[in-house]
Amino acid sequence: MPLASEIMGCSMMQKSSFLPLNDLKDTHKNRGQFCVNPVLVPLDNRRSRSRSSRLKKGVRTTTPMVVVAAISEDLVKIVRVEKPVTFKVRAVLTVRNKNKEDLKETIVRKLDAFTDQIGRNVVLELYSNIIDPKTRAPKKSKEAVLKDWSKKSNLKTERVNYIADILVDSEFGTPGAITITNKHQKEFFLESITIEGFACGPVHFPCNSWVQSSKDHPEPRIFFSNQPYLPDETPAGLKSLREKELRILRGDGKGIRKLSDRIYDYDVYNDLGNPDRGNDFVRPSLGGDKIPYPRRCRTGRVPSDTDISAESRVEKPLPMYVPRDEQFEESKANAFSTGRLRAVLHNLLPSMVASISKKHDFKGFSQIDSLYSEGVLLKLGLQDDLVKKLPLPNLVTRLHESSQGGGLLKYDTPKILSKDRFAWLRDDEFARQAIAGVNPVSIAKLEVFPPLSQLDPEKYGPQESALREEHIAGYLNGMTVQQALEEDKLFIIDYHDIYLPFLDRINALDGRKAYATRTIFYLNQSGTLMPVAIELSLPQALPGSESKRVVTPPVDATSNWMWQLAKAHVCSNDAGVHQLIHHWLRTHASMEPFILAAHRQLSAMHPIYKLLDPHMRYTLEINALARQNLINADGVIEACFTPGRYCMEMSAAAYKNWRFDLEGLPADLIRRGMAVPDPSKPHGLKLLIEDYPYATDGLLIWEAIQKWVQTYVNRYYPDSDQICNDRELQAWYAESINVGHADLRHENWWPTLASAEDLTSVLTTIIWLTSAQHAALNFGQYPYGGYVPNRPTLMRRLIPDENDPEYISFLDDPQKYYLSALPSLLQSTKIMAVVDTLSTHSPDEEYIGERQQTSTWSGDAETVEAFYAFSAEIQRIEKEIEKRNNDTSLRNRCGAGVLPYELLAPSSEPGVTCRGVPNSISI
Repeated sequence: MPLASEIMGCSMMQKSSFLPLNDLKDTHKNRGQFCVNPVLVPLDNRRSRSRSSRLKKGVRTTTPMVVVAAISEDLVKIVRVEKPVTFKVRAVLTVRNKNKEDLKETIVRKLDAFTDQIGRNVVLELYSNIIDPKTRAPKKSKEAVLKDWSKKSNLKTERVNYIADILVDSEFGTPGAITITNKHQKEFFLESITIEGFACGPVHFPCNSWVQSSKDHPEPRIFFSNQPYLPDETPAGLKSLREKELRILRGDGKGIRKLSDRIYDYDVYNDLGNPDRGNDFVRPSLGGDKIPYPRRCRTGRVPSDTDISAESRVEKPLPMYVPRDEQFEESKANAFSTGRLRAVLHNLLPSMVASISKKHDFKGFSQIDSLYSEGVLLKLGLQDDLVKKLPLPNLVTRLHESSQGGGLLKYDTPKILSKDRFAWLRDDEFARQAIAGVNPVSIAKLEVFPPLSQLDPEKYGPQESALREEHIAGYLNGMTVQQALEEDKLFIIDYHDIYLPFLDRINALDGRKAYATRTIFYLNQSGTLMPVAIELSLPQALPGSESKRVVTPPVDATSNWMWQLAKAHVCSNDAGVHQLIHHWLRTHASMEPFILAAHRQLSAMHPIYKLLDPHMRYTLEINALARQNLINADGVIEACFTPGRYCMEMSAAAYKNWRFDLEGLPADLIRRGMAVPDPSKPHGLKLLIEDYPYATDGLLIWEAIQKWVQTYVNRYYPDSDQICNDRELQAWYAESINVGHADLRHENWWPTLASAEDLTSVLTTIIWLTSAQHAALNFGQYPYGGYVPNRPTLMRRLIPDENDPEYISFLDDPQKYYLSALPSLLQSTKIMAVVDTLSTHSPDEEYIGERQQTSTWSGDAETVEAFYAFSAEIQRIEKEIEKRNNDTSLRNRCGAGVLPYELLAPSSEPGVTCRGVPNSISI
């Protein structure tokens, strides 16, 4: 104002003050007074010289406020005496370099540095929030280029900042988007852009995306500022860009996807088998009326040669398509590759041992222990000199030679052995793991006794269980079964209906023998569980023979070994259900459609996209890798888990009973009868087992997520009508259901999306499943399952009875029989290597309460402040969990030889730690 007064010599100006833009518009509209465009402050004017000194010296100023006032009785008119002036703003692009590059990448980088000097640049255009009145198109700047790319091309730092000066005019308005054209040959990873020089202060553009060469993708890349907008509130200058970016991400659903594409689309699981390799590798397609299943990311690969309905395979180490920004970043990829290399070594060498010695079984428990203490080579007969003679890749040989004592081929001691080597043998530990182990979500309250099957009796035999009151009465502390039921003392893990339809086919497989199990637990006065009976069922047998058998806790040596074998069969059932249903189906597979729909229907500037963004990281990539290596025909899961080639069919059978509305923690606890609604209790629930570590810790995190989401939703949707009218939000949710979960789209249990409460519930469930639920089910796999006897993933022999020919050999050497029933040496080392990789946190892991560019991911200061409050609450929860793990009254998580429950402790170091809650399903 002093400058304007000095120029104009107008006392009228001194009586006025600048108002915010909206207020000025209202003032202009309602009172006939003048309004002024936002002022742009040129970088050149932020120097030591004052504006007045420049004027006195006759230097031409670039200020846009050169005005005169023509005053009438009731109107002030602003008349410009010159055209809008042009000045520079500065763009600072932060690019993340690769730590390591191969020779080809080095050559291309140097070539790009050279061609950059002769005009093949990285080109930028800045877009305003407003429409240009002359062109009636989004107002944009002049094209600008990065001016220091070639100069900085040899910098070895992780991040490099590049500068571009962009010319804009004084009527440009507020910047809202920027486009980038990469005329180099090589893609680059753009982390963020900051624009400096506007009166509003720095404008941030969080990018975190690969920018491809224009020769591969001619369309300029579009990035939006961090200011969130609902669709109907999108500034006029950004509307067409918002729609264009979403159209690009959706693609046209045709053609084979290139690895550099950024297209999100759906397909069925028709790529698990490989019919071109023969009938043994044929697998049914999952998804559709015949076998319902969620949809996965479409790759568009051509059909196989022998089955037009099956997509052709891409076998490792060739990469499978996922949209470019979903692929692992370098540190994550390196960590995963190292884990995969370890897995190859752990599988390769025992495989050679097995083929050389033909001894496939463990000789004793000491041989299992040697896998951790001495490694594969030293104990299993494959010595260093033999390794050097074998045709191993040079890399493998060098890695072996550089490892100390063959350490690369050693397994870390699983946590289950760290406090008590024999804990896994105890019944109380077997029961404790049902509520504080790697699968704490199968246990349920026993509602009726004997339990009943829901299977068709004509197909699968009588629905009644073989369990009777006399089997368990002696373990109920003087209560009858009815009293125990009424007092909520009996619990069950019931795998009868899941396994029985598959048992004939499973038991016909080579080296597979399984039952459909039911296990009954009694809740002691101390708050701990004890197993009191195990029912083992087989398909309907011949007339006169038993198909159901009940085993109870031992009374002598023979019944002790019978009991240990029965528990091993329960663990084998449990491992399959955990991996295929609770872990894969209920987190990985069921969340993929919501992630695909979010990218296709929610703009990057949509506040709900900004909320979900950290919870979608890496999931599409890890799911693609699973289809390639883990859940595919003859993959690790089929090779190492009880259902074998029927693994994914079993997962699909469970999907028929999957319900999104019951996937949130409180609803799931109530569904399983593990809790009842009680407004007087914390979290509004009364737990039937008070010391239920998964539930008690999980409810803390659930409530923190819920409060954060509620605050966030209410910030952007103060009126429920806004939710109903948000076309992007409604399209995201509708597509997640109608396309992503198309086979269940007509179910009446899908939640509506008509209010802030609805949206909070849906988003809380998604964030819970992708963060805490997945963490609880995943990161304990090696700590608990790395010791195979504690958690065998398959069994190779049934339990003999007096009429079996094997019964005599069982009596003669029960330990040998037990070990021969467990997975073989090769199967054990393979599953150990894989769960070791799956349980590992990468160095770039982002944990709950953290996110990239914490202070600038949103331009809404209130939202950022609310996120910091959420982060502080997560830190408080971590301290509370630590406190609980030191509370001796909580016997399921504290005691002699008892592992603390840390699977829901939010933070973690890299590696296998048995703790840590990442934001997303990233492994």
